[in-house]
Amino acid sequence: MSSPEPSRLARLSMSLPAELFRQLDMMVEERGLPSRSQLIAELIRHALAEHEALTRPDETLAGTITIVYQGGGGRVRQQLAETQVDYLKEVISSQHVFLEEDQSLEVLLVQGPAVRLKQLCDALRAIRGVQQLQLVTTTALLPPLHEQDVPPAKEAAE
Repeated sequence: MSSPEPSRLARLSMSLPAELFRQLDMMVEERGLPSRSQLIAELIRHALAEHEALTRPDETLAGTITIVYQGGGGRVRQQLAETQVDYLKEVISSQHVFLEEDQSLEVLLVQGPAVRLKQLCDALRAIRGVQQLQLVTTTALLPPLHEQDVPPAKEAAE
């Protein structure tokens, strides 16, 4: 991934409490990042996506929902699947793996209006056995997979 052109960058000067600055530098080092700027840009992008979800509920976002749940003999997995069917337009794909101690991890790739993604998360959280759930969003979107209501060129010509 290439870095932005220098002409497209804007400078930001800021003051932080010394301890927060030290923790920021530790985080940059622990993540192996080349600069504070890269970490701060990542944190800002994350905050902006959260802000979009809260202030513009109709804004379309893409992201992932990560779910950890107790096995429950397949009951939980069935309820998760049934809930996903209710949000078929928003759930692009899912990946499931079994963890130790009768736990499972499921990751959903989602895209849709922020309000629908929040409703999906709330519905999934309400399932007994779900232990952890986290939605991570971005304002960057998946490209359209299919054009809607546009007949194929061959059929249109007939």
